[in-house]
Amino acid sequence: MTQKTYELLDPASGKKSSLPLRSGTIGPDVVDIAALNKEHGVFTFDPGFMATASTESKVTYIDGDAGVLLYRGYPIEQLAAQSSFVEVAYLLLYGDLPNAKQLADFTVSIQRHTMINESLLRMFNGFHYDAHPMAMVSGIIASMSAFYHDSMDINNPRHREIFAHRIIAKLRHTSARSDSRLSIREMIWTTAAICCTCFMPFRVSLITSIRSHRRR
Repeated sequence: MTQKTYELLDPASGKKSSLPLRSGTIGPDVVDIAALNKEHGVFTFDPGFMATASTESKVTYIDGDAGVLLYRGYPIEQLAAQSSFVEVAYLLLYGDLPNAKQLADFTVSIQRHTMINESLLRMFNGFHYDAHPMAMVSGIIASMSAFYHDSMDINNPRHREIFAHRIIAKLRHTSARSDSRLSIREMIWTTAAICCTCFMPFRVSLITSIRSHRRR
């Protein structure tokens, strides 16, 4: 099939260029202007990218005027109503919703990475008390590259997968800690209270055993 093109003419010099037309699975076609500067010495001017597609995506489609947001072809409202956080994360990474075995294996992998480095957690103390949660989440996630050096080769598919799993695993905890309605102190004491409650029966049993041994 012959590729469709648009012809661009510079009236001053008479120079012509053929601009290839690209088509996606959904949405309007686009004109590829990558060679425009090389051939004509000019750039396009489109403030706000109002008529420019900045990249090609196999993950997301957005049409703000029509109120459409698709992830891997699924409407966002359908995913929100019928799929879990972990299922949607799998969909974004691998292109399809998981079956039962895939979901179980993926869940185990995510659970292995849920713990957060204590030094990373202490970074929350550096945020202003009324910082926006999204700003805090962005800062913490971005700083993960300073903590996990074993999987940072962008050209290694396995490294990319591991780091994606780490981000997904820590995102829920990070989001909760970044909620402006809860102070860091409240989150820490709540977590500590839960941990102490779980640890208390073991602690009492251990102390009792030690005392019994000393009496002998």
